[in-house]
Amino acid sequence: MKTRVMIAAALLAAVCCSAAIGVAAVKEPKDAKCPVSGKGCDPTKSADFAGGKVYFCCGNCSGAFAKDSTKFAAKAHQQMVSTGQLVQKGCPFSGGPVKAGTEVDIDGVEVGFCCPNCKGKVEKASPEERVSLVFGNVEKGFAPAAK
Repeated sequence: MKTRVMIAAALLAAVCCSAAIGVAAVKEPKDAKCPVSGKGCDPTKSADFAGGKVYFCCGNCSGAFAKDSTKFAAKAHQQMVSTGQLVQKGCPFSGGPVKAGTEVDIDGVEVGFCCPNCKGKVEKASPEERVSLVFGNVEKGFAPAAK
């Protein structure tokens, strides 16, 4: 009986933890931050990027992005997470399952990690470094949202 209770508790914890992945509040494009200037976005100013859309505050920023999107890729990925185009599927570093209690708010986007070590790595970084660390390469930790 005790073993069944422990198994049930473990399953419940796994379900709750995996349900917590990707539940950040989705922002409308007008409420998102421009990856070039950091200002609010104009939903009519956008570009296709990495299977989604990135929004800008003005034509100058969309032009700067078009000229060198790699320079702004981490902030563009962060915006795609904040607008619900990308959802978290695992730890951004290891790709492993996210554990409860390892969440960090990265400029308005809550991201979970697989362990306290990964969480600590992000917490020690400056705000700019956090964006690059977590959203620079999104392959392991994020996936396109189901449409």
